[in-house]
Amino acid sequence: QVQLIESGGGLVQAGGSLRLSCAASGHTFSSYAFGWFRQAPGKEREFVAAIDWSGSNTFYADSVKGRFTISRDNAKNTVYLQMNSLRYEDTAGYYCAAVRDSTWYSQVSGYDYWGQGTQVTVSS
Repeated sequence: QVQLIESGGGLVQAGGSLRLSCAASGHTFSSYAFGWFRQAPGKEREFVAAIDWSGSNTFYADSVKGRFTISRDNAKNTVYLQMNSLRYEDTAGYYCAAVRDSTWYSQVSGYDYWGQGTQVTVSS
């Protein structure tokens, strides 16, 4: 099984930056694709970004394209989400997820493993 632990969330002013980390256990880390999702109160969990097993292909929701960057460091078994130019509407709980042998990167149902989430709050 894969265990995911997010960190790096917090309170930040609009226009600021945060870097989220997702530390993963498991000896098959390099063969997994990873995604970041977020969920605000009363809303569905929505796709934010994903990175495939090789790290060469990334995918972003239109709402974060150009502002967020997903990356991975296989040696550290860690996936990152660099968030710049943060807006109030980015406020949500952020969750990392992992899957092996799937290309449904933007769908919640496409992932097998989930972290507990880390809260990001953007103030005006």
